[in-house]
Amino acid sequence: MSAELSLVAALQALWDIPPPGPENLWGSREFIAVKELLIKHYHNGKSTFGLEVSIGNALRSLGLRYSIPHLPTQPGLELSQVASALVHEFQRTTIRRRYLCPLDMADDLPPLLFGNAKLGRFTAAELECLFDAPRLERCFPDIRLDVLRLSQFHWLVIEEDVSVRGESGNRQFSFLDFPMNKDPGEIVPHGGRFPAVVERALFLLLLAPWEAWSEMPEVDWRGFQIPWIYTLDDDLCTFPAPPPAPKRLSWEPYQHQVDHDEWVESERPLCLRTFATAEDIRQDLDSCWARLQVPSTLNSDLFSTPVEHFLVRAFLSDGIDEVMAHLIVIEAAFGTEADHKKKLRLPGDSYAESATRRVAARLSAAIGKPGAAKEYLDLYDMRCTYIHGRHEGRIISTQQRVLARRLAREATNALVDLAQKTQLRENILLDLLNQGVANLPPKT
Repeated sequence: MSAELSLVAALQALWDIPPPGPENLWGSREFIAVKELLIKHYHNGKSTFGLEVSIGNALRSLGLRYSIPHLPTQPGLELSQVASALVHEFQRTTIRRRYLCPLDMADDLPPLLFGNAKLGRFTAAELECLFDAPRLERCFPDIRLDVLRLSQFHWLVIEEDVSVRGESGNRQFSFLDFPMNKDPGEIVPHGGRFPAVVERALFLLLLAPWEAWSEMPEVDWRGFQIPWIYTLDDDLCTFPAPPPAPKRLSWEPYQHQVDHDEWVESERPLCLRTFATAEDIRQDLDSCWARLQVPSTLNSDLFSTPVEHFLVRAFLSDGIDEVMAHLIVIEAAFGTEADHKKKLRLPGDSYAESATRRVAARLSAAIGKPGAAKEYLDLYDMRCTYIHGRHEGRIISTQQRVLARRLAREATNALVDLAQKTQLRENILLDLLNQGVANLPPKT
């Protein structure tokens, strides 16, 4: 009998177990028979730590019969399909990871496709596919995926391929992930709050002028928020996270008329209204994507500083942290170590200006707005007021908050354009300083 036929026969015995199943699945002879066949033919003949967990997760995801008495009408897989799926899980070296990001409070956004990401409003049926609803239903009998309510929101969906260890039984955990000589308290300086591929997609979206489009910037200049991310692997050996609840998104009361004297109360998604149409947003983001597609852009030395990190960090922050992050974007874009150390400056740089005024000069030249030098210096003075504890002027106005966002966005867009040049970063910054120093206001 072939290995796969033997596996089908062993699975049949496991599938014939009636509910509620054995008290100890891993210790049952039916489970052990399946495990030993998988070890013998598809796992180099050896058992590894956590293998039982991986097999158990996969069996439940594939619809192990006694584990889904709550789904009597859900069509099950043929055991030959179950066997093929198990073999595939033991032989694969990569998995597909999907990040489902709700764009909470988004107004009318266009459908977009860029790289490994897509943005849009999906139907209930499409969301069932994206969330792998049948698998979630098998794994979480008491939690319903409410795709009807979730389909009322826009979503940013990003996918990536991730390598997996073939020798690890449980792909969710391995002692190999925690080397003994690693400092458990170390900080990765520019590690993101969200996965890197999500933050890269967010970076593109944040190049658009959301603060200019916002109808009520005093409420929020953002065109949307991302309160959480649902991550789903197509790896059956890992157990999925519980389905997300629509109540974790923003709703507002809503009444609609169903008859001349009858109204029905319901809810609808809360929106941050924008002046921009979906077509305006599509054109702007298509342009941003085309500029980022130039191979030299994000690999340029101009992006060796944490500009991208802090632009995304500002979006994900609130209050003073948001404003500070936007100011750091500008400093990271146009500041240099030589601003603080004269001996490192290039020949031709003889300006007796402070590091802050140098950044202001370069910013004004890069974005083509002479007045930006004073605007940045005023914001920097406000920052110092906050940091150094002076009591006057401690309130940050909507105008200042939005200005910090606008200057940070314009600075980043200018870097994207400047990255097309083949010059070294220090030479580009010197050129900008030469152009912008005349824009500086008199020293006080």
